[in-house]
Amino acid sequence: MPTEHLHEHIKEKAEKSKERWVTYSAVSTAIMAVFAALGSLMAGHHSNEALISQIKASDQWSYYQAKGIKYEIAQSLAIQHAAVNAEVPAEVKEKQTRYKAEQEAIKEKAADAEKDSEMHLAKHVTIARSVTLFQISIAISAIAMLTHKRVLWYFTLLLSAVGAVLFFMGVM
Repeated sequence: MPTEHLHEHIKEKAEKSKERWVTYSAVSTAIMAVFAALGSLMAGHHSNEALISQIKASDQWSYYQAKGIKYEIAQSLAIQHAAVNAEVPAEVKEKQTRYKAEQEAIKEKAADAEKDSEMHLAKHVTIARSVTLFQISIAISAIAMLTHKRVLWYFTLLLSAVGAVLFFMGVM
């Protein structure tokens, strides 16, 4: 969000104002902007990581399905041998056992990747909410300075505190 013009306007108002709280408001607004920028960066990072982990999980589930198909082919061979009263070759039995074991290992990797994706997505949502609160705080802080309503600035400090809590919850 382009805030360059807003920051310049806030700085001008703070310099012209005789009220000390306006200067504090300008400084707190700059700090809010820093946290909003950091939060936006971190939210984007976690969104990307969630997507990458979900792709890894999808790849593992495809691999799991491929092993399942191979198992079914080996099973079909075993059934064909049994239908003609022939003994099932040891190689077919070994492949069936191996494919089932491999499927279990693949299933664990896929589940781990899904959990990782969910964790990153949850962090993304939490940090994105903090960014929203910081952006709202910045806008209300500007209004507070323009209208000289100190109570609005106090409200922005409250919103920013909640945003900071959400930010640190998402980062940890």
